[in-house]
Amino acid sequence: MEKRDIAEASDSGEDLRPPLRNLVHGLRGVVSQLREGESLWKSEDFDLQFFWKTLGECFKAISHEVTKLSLAFSKPPLPSIQDCQKLTAEIQKSILNLATVYYWLPKSQGVTLRRLVRDATMDVVEGVIQLLNVILSAPLQSLSQDQLTSTGGVWEACDRFSKIPKDNQAAVLSLMSSYAAIVEDALEEMEQARHADNPDPFSDIFDDDDTDSRENRDTYWSEADKQVMAPCLGLLKAAKACLKKVSGAVKTHGKVDTLQHITQLDDLGDITREISPSVDELVLSLYPPMNYITVQMNAAKVAAVLNKVLEITKSSHVCPESESSWLQFLSGAIDHNMDKVKDLTQGST
Repeated sequence: MEKRDIAEASDSGEDLRPPLRNLVHGLRGVVSQLREGESLWKSEDFDLQFFWKTLGECFKAISHEVTKLSLAFSKPPLPSIQDCQKLTAEIQKSILNLATVYYWLPKSQGVTLRRLVRDATMDVVEGVIQLLNVILSAPLQSLSQDQLTSTGGVWEACDRFSKIPKDNQAAVLSLMSSYAAIVEDALEEMEQARHADNPDPFSDIFDDDDTDSRENRDTYWSEADKQVMAPCLGLLKAAKACLKKVSGAVKTHGKVDTLQHITQLDDLGDITREISPSVDELVLSLYPPMNYITVQMNAAKVAAVLNKVLEITKSSHVCPESESSWLQFLSGAIDHNMDKVKDLTQGST
């Protein structure tokens, strides 16, 4: 069969591209609004259970409409202009419904929770945009791999609805878990590099043929560097322990029964988000050639973030008296390791 482009449209000769392009344009506007939009629902009238039920129905509807669209453009004959307009109208309607329901969710239910729902909503809308662009750019001959991939991407984004945390406590815990995984990876990376038999941490990056070219590179840790690394690793371990303990406190004592409690959980989510970037900066500065001024500065950033985490935790409802002992222990460990870093790098400042 002769290859036909979407520009040739249906047997009537009508161009199917305008309704598809109009939908892309409209959905891009939806994405922009989702980034900035505020809740439309009064907090005192909000029904969280009804919200989740309705939101789930919206995700299912989009998955269904996207399947219909993809099938319509998967093989000849092309749909008629009327059918194409109907398909795009149904997709637009289902996505506007999804955005509307998202706007129901008030900030009083938790900024962290709202951010996760917004991201899930945007993932679906952006996935549909990608699919439409694939359909617009690909000639109609058979179902392309790109179209299959894009369609599957929308299905997966819709299916992720079931995994969205359903209250702010669960939302904050899910984020803390992801932060802890990043810190764990960073700590393992440095411990493996430090304890490797080969003193060159770049040995797995360069080929053997590059050995001569690295003779002039400062790619080895000196004994002084190794001494500096010890308390820095101590700070990384404190970061790991901090996330583990705070997560445990949130899981055990976290509540979403009052606006104050929900806001305190948001504060914990916001401050713990700063741990992994500060840890990454410290890890990068530990690779040779080690600049002690930079190491001390990055270590101080980690210590400051961790102390702030402990401070916010201590003043929140997730920290009854039973949690105070580990707070004191971690605070002491942070200060001890930071003091050691300063002592070992002070000659460079």
